[in-house]
Amino acid sequence: MQRRRRADSAAPLSIALIGTRGVPARYGGFETAIEEVGRRLVAKGHRVTVYCRGVARDERTDNYLGMQLVHLPALRRRSLETLSHSALSILHAVRHRPDAAIVFNAANAPLLPLLNAAGIPVATHVDGLESRRAKWGPTGRRYYLMCERLAVWLSRELIADARGIADYYATRYQAATRQIAYGAPVLHAPGDAKLAELGIAPGGYHLLVARFEPENHVHLIVQGYAKAAARYPLVVVGSAPYAEQYTQSVHAAATENVRFLGGVWDQELLDQLYAHALVYWHGHSVGGTNPSLLRAIGAGTAVNAFDVNFNREVLGAAGAYFSTPAQAATLFEAAEAQPEQVAHRAELSLQRAEAYDWDQVAAGYEALCQDLVRSRRHFMARPSAQDVPIAHHGPT
Repeated sequence: MQRRRRADSAAPLSIALIGTRGVPARYGGFETAIEEVGRRLVAKGHRVTVYCRGVARDERTDNYLGMQLVHLPALRRRSLETLSHSALSILHAVRHRPDAAIVFNAANAPLLPLLNAAGIPVATHVDGLESRRAKWGPTGRRYYLMCERLAVWLSRELIADARGIADYYATRYQAATRQIAYGAPVLHAPGDAKLAELGIAPGGYHLLVARFEPENHVHLIVQGYAKAAARYPLVVVGSAPYAEQYTQSVHAAATENVRFLGGVWDQELLDQLYAHALVYWHGHSVGGTNPSLLRAIGAGTAVNAFDVNFNREVLGAAGAYFSTPAQAATLFEAAEAQPEQVAHRAELSLQRAEAYDWDQVAAGYEALCQDLVRSRRHFMARPSAQDVPIAHHGPT
C-alpha cells in the first residue's frame, strides 16, 4: 500500500478492506459489497487492498478488477476462522499503513486497537444482529454483544446497511451510524438456456437462495411448500458447511418436488434462476439488507419474504409476507393461482431496485474514507447519535 497522504478530498487514497472472504465474491453480502464498491473506488483512482481467505492456491491472483489482493490463512474452526484471518490481515495493514481501513463484521472489534495504535482511522461495518443467530450458543451470543460495544467504542465510524440496524445501535448504544445499503444489480433480459439443462421452465418454478441456517428460515419455507397444493417445483440453492443437522431437517421436510441444487457458483445460471422464477422466497431475518433479496428485485421478480423490518424496508408494497409454514403455504398457492398479481409485484420489485444503486453506494464509501482521513489527526471518542448526521443511501 502507499504511504498515507494529506486529507484532501481530491487526493487518491489507499484503502484496506478487512474481515471477509474477499473477492471474487462467491459467498455472501460482504464479499459482494467489496467487489462492487472496491472496483468502483479503483475506477475513481483509489488504491484498494482486499484481504482474502479460503481461495485455492492455484486460483489465487494478486489483482482482481484493479484491487490488490492479499491472501492470508485462517484457522478452520467456525468460532475462530474470521477472527484469526482478520488478526493476520490487520497486522499486515499495520505494516503497510493504508490511509483508511474498513473492517467488516463487529466480531473483529477486539482487534481494532491495533489499527488505532498505528494511527489508521477505521470504520466498522457492523453487519446484522449476529447475537441473534441460532448457530451461536450462550457464549457466542455474549461475545457478539461484547463486540458490538467494542465496535462503538473503538471505531471512528460505524456502517449499517439497513435502517433497522441503524435504529438498533442508536437505541441500544446511543451510537450513530452511516447507513449505506448494498446495491441491487439490475439484470437486463438474461437468457434461459441453462434452465433447460436443469429441466425447469421459465416462470414455472419457485426459487429459494440461502445458506442453511435457522434464521434464514429455509426449513419453514420448505415446510410451507410441503403443506401447499403447489404444482410448480421449489428450487433451492444453498448449503451450510457447519450446519449438518439443520440441513438434514430441511431435506427431511421436503417433498419430491423440491429440487436441491446445493451451492451454485455459476453467475450466469444464478442470474437466469432469479430472472425467470415465478416467485423468489426470502427467509432471512437478522442480517440487515441482504444481497440475494436485492438481486431478486433487480431481476424484476416478485418476492415473498419473511415478515421482519429489514425485508419490509427493501420491498415495501412489492412484497408479500409470511411468518409461519401455514402462511407460506397460502402464498405458494396464491402465486400459482394469481399470475396477474405476481406480474404486478414483479414490476414493483424492479421499481424498488432503482433506489439501490451501486454507484451511489460506492460514492458513500468514498465520502466515508475521505472523512476518516480528515479525522485521523484528531481522533476522539465517537460522537453520540444526536451529534452526527446519518448518511442514507437507499429508499426512504
